[in-house]
Amino acid sequence: MNDDFPRERTRIAQLLRETATPGPRLVKGWVRTLRAGKEVSFIALNDGSCLAHLQVVVAAPLNGSAEMARLGTGACIEVRGELVVSPAAGQHWELRAQEIRVLGEADADYPLQKKRHSFEYLRTIAHLRVRSNTFGAVFRVRSALAYAVHRFFQERGFLYVHTPIITANDCEGAGEMFRVSTLDPANPPRVDGAIDWSRDFFGERTGLTVSGQLQGEAFACAFSDIYTFGPTFRAENSNTSRHAAEFWMIEPEMAFADLAEDCRLAADFLQYLCRYALEHCREDLEFFAEHMEKGLLEKLEDLVGARFQTLTYTEAVKELQAAGERFEYPVRWGCDLQSEHERFLTEQVVKGPLFVTDYPKEIKAFYMRLNADGKTVAAMDCLVPRVGEIIGGSQREERSEVLGARMAEVGIAPQSLQWYLDLRRWGSCPHAGFGLGFERLLMYVTGMGNIRDVIPFPRTPGNAKF
Repeated sequence: MNDDFPRERTRIAQLLRETATPGPRLVKGWVRTLRAGKEVSFIALNDGSCLAHLQVVVAAPLNGSAEMARLGTGACIEVRGELVVSPAAGQHWELRAQEIRVLGEADADYPLQKKRHSFEYLRTIAHLRVRSNTFGAVFRVRSALAYAVHRFFQERGFLYVHTPIITANDCEGAGEMFRVSTLDPANPPRVDGAIDWSRDFFGERTGLTVSGQLQGEAFACAFSDIYTFGPTFRAENSNTSRHAAEFWMIEPEMAFADLAEDCRLAADFLQYLCRYALEHCREDLEFFAEHMEKGLLEKLEDLVGARFQTLTYTEAVKELQAAGERFEYPVRWGCDLQSEHERFLTEQVVKGPLFVTDYPKEIKAFYMRLNADGKTVAAMDCLVPRVGEIIGGSQREERSEVLGARMAEVGIAPQSLQWYLDLRRWGSCPHAGFGLGFERLLMYVTGMGNIRDVIPFPRTPGNAKF
């Protein structure tokens, strides 16, 4: 080993900056392409730190060495060499190799060769797809925005809460939970023909959480402003491009807040994340704008500078009915707005982001605050062009007797959520919050069309291989 070379590796992202300086460097990464020549070979090396590759130039006698003979696409190598200004177009620097060591070979069956592969195929090799340009960009953006989520709330004094993954509470009341049990599935204990859940591990029927909201409310009633950010689960047998069985949710909860304050926080949050992506993920976003969604950068810049407008659900329905548009799903007061309705409102009616508020109580969850009209609840959905709904939230029902009546209406036994009712008995206060599905945000920011392609190892019906 040449003692003139550093013993610590430099990330390729650092080397490719124009502010870098020539000199000896140690780099490590994976071979994306290898152009082997008699006198000179060229290696495109990537270590995941950025989208661009570092060109490694290998000249004789190293070019004819036994170590070079072991190289192939996908191999992992370390290279010691001299960083120099590149004479080639399209790159500022290249590395003139003086020593190469193969850390891990890749045989001829390595599936990520030069030709392009469909996203459907790449999902079958989820353990390797992250080495491709597209998925490298996706998960760098995902990492950056996960950090930005925490930064946004921490800068505003919110407490980060780890809410439970296993719970006996179904926040949505829709029975879509994955069951968690240690009982013998072939022969569970029964009482009068029904499964005796009291003999299960937790002594009652439990499942994987669909939301951390209810537990988040308990913390908001002690710390004022809190947020959760963790995995949630839905046992829906859905194979759409927008649904996954496991996904990540961001759920802030604010004491002493009403629906208007909830909307303000949601708008600030969404604009902050888009601004952060534009400022810190520019190279990857430019890649997506070229290959995934034309006009992506302009879309994000427009949202960052937009003024969010507000329509009540009733006003929104009137706008849709007056539009003369032939929708696949007819519009009537009391219906749940579909994506086509939401997109029409944002793209044709207000031409920008929009909050729709005050939905009929029948199509919203039991915990949303009942309005004075007795027909609607203080709920909001944040809609954005090209996507539709991206955030959903509400002011929570803080009145004990009203909450109890709503639970009875929808068939939720009070004893199943007695602790939740207790929050209304002891020091109740107005409070509000919302939920943002992290993967849906990533689809919006990157232009990727399928939720399976913005989560590392997607869990969907029939798929839990990796």
